[in-house]
Parts: sequence; structure tokens; C-alpha cells
Amino acid sequence: MVTSQSGPRSGVMENALVLGATGGIGQAIVAELEDRSVAVTGLSRRDGLDVTDPAAVDRVLNALDGPFDLIFVAIGVLAGPDGAPEKALSAVSAQAMQDVFAVNAVGPALILRHAARLLRKDRRGVIGVLSARVGSIGDNQIGGWYSYRASKAALNQIVHGAAIELGRSHKQSVCVALHPGTVETPFTANYAGRHKTTSAPKAAANLITVLNDLTPDNTGGFFDYAGKEIVW
Repeated sequence: MVTSQSGPRSGVMENALVLGATGGIGQAIVAELEDRSVAVTGLSRRDGLDVTDPAAVDRVLNALDGPFDLIFVAIGVLAGPDGAPEKALSAVSAQAMQDVFAVNAVGPALILRHAARLLRKDRRGVIGVLSARVGSIGDNQIGGWYSYRASKAALNQIVHGAAIELGRSHKQSVCVALHPGTVETPFTANYAGRHKTTSAPKAAANLITVLNDLTPDNTGGFFDYAGKEIVW
């Protein structure tokens, strides 16, 4: 577990929880928040947070007290342990698809089960969940990547539903799905191709800036690194 503490702070965010804190984007999010004088609790598989194991998720998150001004979920995979994103329907494997959904959709849903208890309620509380533009059905122009696309589309629905539910009890909450762009990490090293990439620190700075600018009126939305809304 990565935990940073400092003296009294002021500003939009004071206390943050980052899930997936040892991944390429997760590490950068932790560093960016610390640079902004936010106290960060970072959790990953190293701390027993295996999002494919519901008991492990409950055990790790039940040990936290909160409340947090920000909960950032930076967990995801492009493909199963021994696979790659599918270029055609003929490459779809039931097991590989289940593996991707377990991490990209079910895992964040298991985390969000704890959101109401962990998210700050007396003032603005923010949940940002890493999604991807390829999870947009309306933006899909080239097909392929079936498991990854479908899992992120499912994640977007989960985030949208969570925003509606949290809005009933946490009136000032903001719960959104986020597209970070194509980020230079081991996660994307073999798949970036001709896509314009950005460094993890820059992506993290962009995403935190976007989250700082959102209001409860934006909850349930899907936004990119520039704060532009993405079609579902």
C-alpha cells in the first residue's frame, strides 16, 4: 500500500484513494496528487487487492476508514493472460473474454459497492474510473478488440448507474468514466501503433485537472483527457 501524508491542506481534494496504484497510469495519478499536496492511499494487487476475487476486494476495502474526496479506479487489462486483443470474431475465446470482463467490468463494480461508505458525503466527493474511448459504441468505426471494447462499454454502464445511485445519498458527488488517451505504458507498448501517445505523468495531470473541473451536474458522464464528453 502506498500512503502519503502531509500537513494541513486546502483546495478541492485533500484525501484520495487510488486503486491500481502500481500500474503505469495509477503510479502517475499517485504522483500527480502528491504534487498537489493531496494525501494518497494507494492500493494494488501487492496489497491483496485482486479484483477477480470478491472476498479479497471486500477484505481490503473494508479495512479502510475514509472518507475520501477522490476515489480513482485505475484498473484494467487489454487482453487475457495469454492473449491479445481480437482483430476478428474468429479470434474470440469465451475464457479470454471472461478474463477481460472480470478485471475491466466486474472488478470496478465490486469496488464501487464500497463507494457510498468511502466517498465523502458532507461536500463534493469524486469518483473517476479509467475507461477507454474504444468502449464507446457510437464512436466505433473500425470494429475489432471485441473483449476490450465490450468490457469497457459494460464498465461505462456500471459507472453511469453508480452515479445515479450515489446521487441519491451523496448530493454533491461526481462519478464519471474517463478516457486518458493512448498513454505510454507497458500496457499499451505493443498496441499504440500510429496513435498519438502521451506520457503517463501528462495523462495523470490532464485527468486530475478534468476531475477538478467537473461538478455534480456532470455526474454519470464519460469524458476524455481534455474534458470533452464522449458519446456512449
